[in-house]
Amino acid sequence: MTPPISADDKRYLVVVADEYRAIIYARDTLTGPLRKLRTFTNETARMKTGELISDRGGRSFDSHGQGRHTMAGDKDAPQQQVAKAFAKDIAERIAAESHKGTCRGYAVIAAPRFLGLLRQEFATAVRQEPYASVDKDVVGQDESVIEHLLEHA
Repeated sequence: MTPPISADDKRYLVVVADEYRAIIYARDTLTGPLRKLRTFTNETARMKTGELISDRGGRSFDSHGQGRHTMAGDKDAPQQQVAKAFAKDIAERIAAESHKGTCRGYAVIAAPRFLGLLRQEFATAVRQEPYASVDKDVVGQDESVIEHLLEHA
């Protein structure tokens, strides 16, 4: 049996992300200073669509008549799939911290184009809602900018 986690070991997490990079910060209180915990990069997101797709979609016959059509338009764009996978990875890491009992709560600050994907993934991976959610692209900004955004969220 594992010993219970003391209140001193619990922290608030702040995720700052876009499609290419995510930084997870920790803070001891809701208004305390931020400490950088981890940085994740998604090098695949910088690849061009042609580099992500190995070949073109196949062709299919219609079930009625003599028509043929391509199968390429049925899926999300490759860049969108890569962004979804990155969002899922981030959400799973926060869910793991929450499951261990070390996370008191979390906040999300993400580029508007990526925030929706993160919200979807957090909804399925983490049981609790974020205590703050901000749609700004501030990855790489100074911690004071992030703290200011969280104060006014």
